[in-house]
Amino acid sequence: MKFLDIGVLSKKSGVPPSTLRYYEEIGLIQSVGRHGLRRQFDTPAVTQLALISLGKMAGFSLEDIKGMFAKDGSPQLPRAELHLRADDLDDQIRGLSRLRDALRHVADCPAETHMDCPKFKHLMKFAARSISTRKR
Repeated sequence: MKFLDIGVLSKKSGVPPSTLRYYEEIGLIQSVGRHGLRRQFDTPAVTQLALISLGKMAGFSLEDIKGMFAKDGSPQLPRAELHLRADDLDDQIRGLSRLRDALRHVADCPAETHMDCPKFKHLMKFAARSISTRKR
């Protein structure tokens, strides 16, 4: 089996060596040994790093992602959690689409001032509610 030096793995994955060392420290990936002072990884580490990146993009914590790998590093993706995360993303997309549409309206609103625009006033109320909800 061919092993990848930490620098090669970094280039292949786009993940800095310092992050690779951190991922190894917290148990997300495992080196298979050393060549001199440089850590060596097996080729499936590239796939693991792609899955870690995908998990981070989806909003999973590193601890959540760690639980998505078996002891041997193979993926064990929790389908139910993935469905829940996809549902959360759908909600975020709907909310962001509404926000985008409101901002475009306000930017193009024919009202003399933004404070005369009913949609802008509605957007301000929404923002105020959003702030008070986050503080709880």
